[in-house]
Amino acid sequence: MQTIKKYVEANKQRFLDELFELLRFPSVSADPKYKDDVRNAAEYVAEKLRDAGADNVEVCPTAGHPIVYGEKIIDSSKPTVLVYGHYDVQPADPLELWETPPFEPTVRDGKIFARGACDDKGQFYMHVKAFELMQETGTLACNIKFMIEGEEEVGSDNLGTFVKANKQRLDADVVLISDTAMISLDSPSLETGLRGLSYLEVEVTGPNRDLHSGVYGGAVANPATILAKLIASLHDESNRINIPGFYDDVVELSDVERKALNEAPFDETDYKSDLGIKALWGENGYTTIERTGIRPTLEVNGIWGGYIGKGAKTVLPSKAHAKISMRLVPNQDSNKITALFSKHFESIAPDYVTVKVTPHHGGQPAVTPTDSIAYRAAEKAIEEAFGKKPIPTRGGGSIPIVSLFEDELGLKTVLMGFGLDSDNLHSPNEKYDIANYFKGIETIPLFHKYFAELS
Repeated sequence: MQTIKKYVEANKQRFLDELFELLRFPSVSADPKYKDDVRNAAEYVAEKLRDAGADNVEVCPTAGHPIVYGEKIIDSSKPTVLVYGHYDVQPADPLELWETPPFEPTVRDGKIFARGACDDKGQFYMHVKAFELMQETGTLACNIKFMIEGEEEVGSDNLGTFVKANKQRLDADVVLISDTAMISLDSPSLETGLRGLSYLEVEVTGPNRDLHSGVYGGAVANPATILAKLIASLHDESNRINIPGFYDDVVELSDVERKALNEAPFDETDYKSDLGIKALWGENGYTTIERTGIRPTLEVNGIWGGYIGKGAKTVLPSKAHAKISMRLVPNQDSNKITALFSKHFESIAPDYVTVKVTPHHGGQPAVTPTDSIAYRAAEKAIEEAFGKKPIPTRGGGSIPIVSLFEDELGLKTVLMGFGLDSDNLHSPNEKYDIANYFKGIETIPLFHKYFAELS
């Protein structure tokens, strides 16, 4: 551990400077105008992998944004770790809510503020620097492969094709991902499961054109009003999702499992204070930890229609739209849920409007085993680095490729994240604590050490 700490201490500023350069690329995969920036970010990642000592580094083209691959095979008899991450980021909108420019990393109170600081540039780059550390100190205990993609934020549409075409190249013993959160540096944790995702868009159409709200209001149904009513009907009075068949495949946890889950530190007062809200909301009969980890959800991610510019325009819109996501728990199937939602939403539409449901992307939920060699290696690594055993938790987010790796490569995944729930992921002023960044670089080599020993 002292060797690790000495190397990190001697290279701290460079490690930060390199991350800042990566964060300056506006690698927004969802917007075609950033295509060149996404490509440039991929080239930078490849360059830094080569600098760290990786072999066979390649920026691999796909039908969308490229995937960066690199490897270091030290001994074919040793175990191999496949490191996954993504260099693409969410759009920075709304820009006016950022305190400092989203693609000009700024340090305030020991935290790096920038789009992608935590999700996922700061987190995957820890692995690049940890690899460099192991190379330079002669402590690399495992073979290592990197697969860093540029489409995670838009559903990883082309990753499956790449994985299927490169199974031998990606052959490994475990997948290691840092794209999740831990409770805190004082209460380290390991996520043992992720929710799945069904993401779609709905369109409600009324009249064949926008109408004067004074002339037609009261006689013609307003699509924005109808959309609001349809969305409101998707939850019942207990805040359960009101779609027939939605809960049919949900696996209910036992009382013992729920009790263990709720032993994780949680302060409801601090939680509400951090979010600036007076009360919490969710499915009746479940705690906040359960609602965000083991229960499915349905959320409106965006809603629009009619005139939304400055000033007034009295218009009855022809159309109204919403983007809706559903987080799914183990045993729920993304495709099945998308079909159930579409059928239900179309069935409840009144005659005075028409509706259209367009699926965008989805992913299956995943649970990682806690009795595997890889999990025990991560547990031992965190215990040595933090001085205490990690608490097993369930993550509320989705990483659809976890199930892909299991289906196509037969590999289980270890979710060893160092972010925090308060890091403003997908929001203005995204941040990543510098302390967490360096703690990750210190912990990752220990995972490789223990994975090799236990294997």
